[in-house]
Amino acid sequence: MNIEELREYCISKKGATESLPFGPETLVFKVINKAFLLVGMDESPLQFNVKCESEKAIELREKYSCVIPGYHMNKKHWNTIIADGSVSIHILREWITDSYNLVVNGLTKKEKQELLELE
Repeated sequence: MNIEELREYCISKKGATESLPFGPETLVFKVINKAFLLVGMDESPLQFNVKCESEKAIELREKYSCVIPGYHMNKKHWNTIIADGSVSIHILREWITDSYNLVVNGLTKKEKQELLELE
């Protein structure tokens, strides 16, 4: 997966937006103003942070060498994924979707309604 494929997949999620709140090096994807993925623009190989349930985060770190505790993030709830080719794009997309869904599930009732009303 490269940065363009990652970006296309993230912005395909309902209500997803992208911004550069930390400067030009870090692209942040949000849903209803809550981050679900952060990616360094110049990393090689591509590395990105995704939100994860705490128990699953540990399981993934133990199972996959490309999954490490979230860089500059709460290590209990965020993983850094190194897209080094050791896992398939399908699995990477699954982890991105899990992060997106975790954020959506944590939205308030009002925010969930706002998301439902988006085209």
